[in-house]
Amino acid sequence: MTRSALPRIALLALIWGSAFLWIKLADRGFSAVEVTLARLALGAAVLFAIVRVRREQVPRSGPLWVHIAVAALFANAVPYLLFAVAEQTVDSATAGIINATTPLWTVVLALAVRHQKNVTGWQAAGLVVGFAGAVLIFTPRHTAGGLFSVGGLECLAASVSYAVSYIYMDRFLARRGSGPVVLSACQLAAAVVMLAITLAVTGAPTPHVTAESVAAIAVLGIIGTGFAYVLNYQIITSEGATVASTVTYLLPVVAIVLGVLVLGESITAITLAGIALVLLGVALTRRNTKPATHEPQVE
Repeated sequence: MTRSALPRIALLALIWGSAFLWIKLADRGFSAVEVTLARLALGAAVLFAIVRVRREQVPRSGPLWVHIAVAALFANAVPYLLFAVAEQTVDSATAGIINATTPLWTVVLALAVRHQKNVTGWQAAGLVVGFAGAVLIFTPRHTAGGLFSVGGLECLAASVSYAVSYIYMDRFLARRGSGPVVLSACQLAAAVVMLAITLAVTGAPTPHVTAESVAAIAVLGIIGTGFAYVLNYQIITSEGATVASTVTYLLPVVAIVLGVLVLGESITAITLAGIALVLLGVALTRRNTKPATHEPQVE
């Protein structure tokens, strides 16, 4: 790792780890669908502006756009919306903690669909340790905002959706000749269409517009869903996927710290022990394997 990599990784961890805080604040003024649609539209605008400056070509292949749409569904539309819905009832730190299980689900699903043919000893140990941590995390609590709740399960479903998207993108979008920023921009645009249709069908209550909620959506969309993609790929290009993937371990830490300091949320010792085991499990599953280089989405 070069000297310049550390501040960039720290910045990326702060941006992605704080997304759960911004979702929580945005939920106070807008519906979950509105929050999701706004962040996707702002993120797409940023990425398409960068694509235009770079004079990169947007894909025109119909079959490729079908794959992009499927990836957008599982990587953006579904998990972004689920986290926005979940954070109406669970803490932002809870969402960040559950999101950390995504790499474990990715390994399990890759094995289930034979995208990965076998499991190494390290991966097997990592799955055991990681899911033991998940059991601790999901120990029933009596508060409505706890992990073992409808909101907690919605966060879990979002994490599984991310895992599905990583496998799908690796199989159908990687190595197709289009740059990662172009593909990300197209994915966000496809997800915008999906959320716009959802909003038209479901409607939305009158928003309670405040400076706080508007600022939260702006940061979430422009920085967290736009510029963060570019920063991530810059790190991958200059430092490699292994270095870039270390940001995964920092996201729940950032989410927990911000949730406690900014929102006054509380975390139990058993939950901290659970997330420590999950992160250890993730580290073990990535030992001697190619790490995921996609967004540990926020979320």
